[in-house]
Amino acid sequence: MSADTRPRLKENTGRKRTSFREWRGQRPFWGGVLTLLAGFPIMYIPYANLTIGSLTVRMATTAGAGSLIIGVLLVVLGLTMWFQPASRVFAGVAAILLSLVSLVVSNFGAFLIGFALGLVGGALGVSWAPGKPVAPEGGEPAGPAGGAPGGLPGASPVDGANGGHSAG
Repeated sequence: MSADTRPRLKENTGRKRTSFREWRGQRPFWGGVLTLLAGFPIMYIPYANLTIGSLTVRMATTAGAGSLIIGVLLVVLGLTMWFQPASRVFAGVAAILLSLVSLVVSNFGAFLIGFALGLVGGALGVSWAPGKPVAPEGGEPAGPAGGAPGGLPGASPVDGANGGHSAG
């Protein structure tokens, strides 16, 4: 390995971290993670077998298919929060409702683990809002195109132009 390749590897890693950080900041990332994680215990535990010595304990419920459907839907809703941030409110509310239904259907929400993760993840998805743009270095904060708060040129009475007309 030459001395020139080492800094390039660090630059690529830094660039990837920065890119991931920007991607993560534009969506309800942690709400999606928790909702995604909520689906796995709800899917798995009703089908699990616990073996203690020669004794096998089944966690199966009468609504095993319902548990599987709820778990898969929670995983899909977690991915929806990541890849469709515009539908975060729907995904969050649906995750909360499915977590509540899992209490009845899937062994008390997979022993309250999936239930709690789904509730918190759904709440984070509903409450997340996009952040404000970061100000460029040494300048004013970045605003919408056109220089006016509404995004239309000259539409703001604050700048005094008011579309070419004066207010007084």
